[in-house]
Amino acid sequence: MTESPPKPPSRIHVTWAGDHRFDAGRPGGPTLRVDGDGKTAQSPVDALLSALATCSAADVVDILGKRRTPVERLEIDVVGERVSTAPRRFRHVLLEFRVDGAGIERPHAERAVELAVTKYCSVRASLAPDLAIEWTLTLNGEPGAVIAEAAADYSV
Repeated sequence: MTESPPKPPSRIHVTWAGDHRFDAGRPGGPTLRVDGDGKTAQSPVDALLSALATCSAADVVDILGKRRTPVERLEIDVVGERVSTAPRRFRHVLLEFRVDGAGIERPHAERAVELAVTKYCSVRASLAPDLAIEWTLTLNGEPGAVIAEAAADYSV
């Protein structure tokens, strides 16, 4: 297997918009408002959980699409539990996936979520390895069990 050439460094420009509000994005690209107080936009912590969920979701959509069982609807609820001492990092995250699509079989959907969370999501790979992540999958309205993250494979 040949290795892909390295991607160029990611660059983000942040502009202060007053109080604890900031606009962040690629230079010349779309921006995202982040509000440190969480009043007018997502807080940085909310944005981190959103990044984890959307990164994983994109991989689930791609994996199931390659199986020729495209996703018709996908929603994720995220619950992040933080420690009580500064810097109040996350100690546990639960991702609750709800996927609908004709012909999607549970073992394939479960594997897609597992691969997304434990192997392909670059946001997850960038978080502390001791952060416990669990997920559930409701497929076409049928709930499944909570799955704890297996050993992650973030080899470079």
